[in-house]
Amino acid sequence: MANLSGKVAVVTGGNSGIGFATAQKFKADGANVIITGRSAEKVEKAAQELGVKGLVADVSDLAAINRLVEQVQSEVSSVDILFINAGVFFPTPVGQISEELYDTQMNINFKGAVFTLEKFLPILNEGASIINLSSINAYTGMANTAIYAASKAAMNSYTRTAATELAPRKIRVNSVNPGPIETPIFSKSGLSEEQLSGFAESVQGKVLLNRFGKPAEVASLVSFLASDDAQFITGGEYNVDGGMTILN
Repeated sequence: MANLSGKVAVVTGGNSGIGFATAQKFKADGANVIITGRSAEKVEKAAQELGVKGLVADVSDLAAINRLVEQVQSEVSSVDILFINAGVFFPTPVGQISEELYDTQMNINFKGAVFTLEKFLPILNEGASIINLSSINAYTGMANTAIYAASKAAMNSYTRTAATELAPRKIRVNSVNPGPIETPIFSKSGLSEEQLSGFAESVQGKVLLNRFGKPAEVASLVSFLASDDAQFITGGEYNVDGGMTILN
C-alpha cells in the first residue's frame, strides 16, 4: 500500500471509472482528496459516496479551470498530487470525422489536460506528482480511434517535455496508458449495445490475459506513482493493458 498520508490530491473526472477508483485508492492510502467533474449531480453523488470534496469544472473551458484552481486553493492552499484523468472517447472511422467530434475530443483529452496542469502549477508544492491518464491507443493503431489516439499520443509527448521542464522544482510527471478497462467511458461513446458487445469481444481477444482490466488495477499504479516510493520516477509511460500491446 502506498503511503499518501498528509498529501493533498486532486482528481479530474473523479466521479466515475478510473478517476473514481483512484480517488478511492488515494483516500484509502491517506490522502486528502478533491474530485472534479462536469456534472454537478454526478460529482455530488460520487463525492458523498467517497467521503471527499467534489467540485464542478468542465476542463474544456479555461475559465472553468481557473475557477477550479481558485476553489481548490481556498479549500487546501496547495496540492501534492494532480491526477489529470478527465477524458472522452467517441469512436469514429477516418472519413467520417466531423469538426465537432475532433474539437470535443481534443479540447477535453489534450487541451483540457495541458491547461489543467498549466493552471495548477502555481499551487503545486515542490516535489509534487502529476499523473496524466493516457492510453495504449496512442500506439496501437486501433480502427475508429484516430482522434482519440492522437489526443493520447499528444499527451504522452507533452508528459515527457513537462517532466524535463518541471524537474528543477522536483515535480514528477508521468503518464499511465490503460488498455481496455471496464469503465462507463464505453457506454458514453454513442455505440449501441450490439456494437459495444462486438467491440468488447474483438478487443478481449487481443488481450494477453484475455479479459478487460478493472479501474482499481489502474488506480493502484497511479497511487504508487503519486507516492514517495516513486520519487526517482519521472517522464515515464506505464502500460496497464493485460499485455495487449505485445499482441498488437
